[in-house]
Amino acid sequence: MWMGRLLNLEEDLDQLTSEEKENISQTIKKKKLTPLEFTILELIIKYPNGISGYDLMDALNKHFAGTWEAQSGTIYPLLSKLKSNGFLKGKNVKSPIGPVKKVYSLTEIGKMIIETKVNLKCIEQLKFIENFTIELLSIYLKTIKDEEKQESSAEIYKLINDMFNNIFQTFFRDDGSKLVCSNCKTEIYRRESIYCFHCGSRL
Repeated sequence: MWMGRLLNLEEDLDQLTSEEKENISQTIKKKKLTPLEFTILELIIKYPNGISGYDLMDALNKHFAGTWEAQSGTIYPLLSKLKSNGFLKGKNVKSPIGPVKKVYSLTEIGKMIIETKVNLKCIEQLKFIENFTIELLSIYLKTIKDEEKQESSAEIYKLINDMFNNIFQTFFRDDGSKLVCSNCKTEIYRRESIYCFHCGSRL
């Protein structure tokens, strides 16, 4: 949801120590990110063991839920650019079922920048999502035919209800039921999960 403007990383440097600022200045070559670049970094941070360009495109398509489609001609040049600018690192990994593939993960500086930006803007972004949802629904519900309104309203209610239940189940469930993936150490909050949603390992 980081849309509408370039993300100026210099705005966040005041939150860091002078040593961290100096380290960033020496390592990062670019102080502004496009919303898509930031979204890519924000997705990659979820994969501490790295993610391939192919899997990242799949993650981006799920993230944008049909509103935009990731293409290799767009994503691979951006990954190369983010790597050369100091945000990402890449390594070749041998796959047990295929050829060697390159996986990308955040550098320590890249991770620090993303965490700082999200920490500062999380509440603002959540309020934006609320405003955007209300605006979207107010237009959508006005365009529905009267005979379809009840069914469509019920469908939207269920979707929003499921969405918030999913959020609460994922982040605010405190019944001791979370699992930890033995492969990548990711915490899994759904007891019914069979596979880790980060690395795909069987739980």
